[in-house]
Amino acid sequence: MANVNFESLAEATSGAVGALVSTAVLYPLDTCKTKYQAEVGSHGQKKYRKLSDVLFEAISKGQILSLYQGLGTKNLQSVIAQFVYFYGYSYFKRLYLVKSGFKSIGTTVNLIIAAFAGACTAIITQPLDTAASRMQTSAFGKSKGLWETLSNGSLSEVFDGLSISLVLTSNPAIQYTVFDQLKQRFIQRQQSKQSASGSAGSSPESLSAFSAFLLGAMSKSVATIITYPLIRCKVMIQASNHEDESIEPKPESNKTISGCLSSIWKEEGVPGLFKGLQAQILKTVLSSALLLMIKEKISRFTWITMLALRRYLLVSKKRVKNA
Repeated sequence: MANVNFESLAEATSGAVGALVSTAVLYPLDTCKTKYQAEVGSHGQKKYRKLSDVLFEAISKGQILSLYQGLGTKNLQSVIAQFVYFYGYSYFKRLYLVKSGFKSIGTTVNLIIAAFAGACTAIITQPLDTAASRMQTSAFGKSKGLWETLSNGSLSEVFDGLSISLVLTSNPAIQYTVFDQLKQRFIQRQQSKQSASGSAGSSPESLSAFSAFLLGAMSKSVATIITYPLIRCKVMIQASNHEDESIEPKPESNKTISGCLSSIWKEEGVPGLFKGLQAQILKTVLSSALLLMIKEKISRFTWITMLALRRYLLVSKKRVKNA
């Protein structure tokens, strides 16, 4: 295989491992956030007035472990999504540099590449994303398995929210573009300091765990605030077909972006467009920052492993030819 493929594979593997860890650690918060976002109450009639109400309900019903309902599906979706995204993002960046002859990628091109990688990811993982959302927003203790959740409805319902997911490719596009730009500036500043002091850093191409966490948090905050109304619409659309009594069935018109936004506007007004924003920022910022921190710390190990694997495959291939 060409080097570019192994480099992309290393990036994808690092991202997938980071996604697995961050998703598992923050899953109870994600479940509370998703159930809170999915509820729409008219004239102040709401089951959950605060995010903590979801947690208290689980505790009062003795269903604390139900905060993990759908974890397996969410982990599978997260790993596949991050692997596909990081592979596509890394591969297309390197392909662009090779074809164009440039040494770096501008912000505009970076956004386009990130959005394209995000669109591929959304299409591939949408059924798992929909199933995970329905499991999380099901009544505590009544969540179904992955296959039963996906088979309970038509094929089009399995892809509920795909159009809005495609629009939301702007979220990771913004996030990773901001992260990459901040990372480049940070490393350049570190290199300038090292040059001025005459000292050599241990690795000018990588970030410390704290720096990666901080830059990841900043980049995800920007992306989340910009796209939040669409994020809430996506949760509502995906959760519209299951049995939780706190979530009323939605008419077909509310499965579109315009219909969902209109429903929120009528029932809750402008504040409804940003209901759960704090919880979303807390969860996604922690998740993305943790993901990027883990990815940065294991990327070198992953790359060395990929090089060893490639060397092993080449040696094995030569032995077969000489046999």
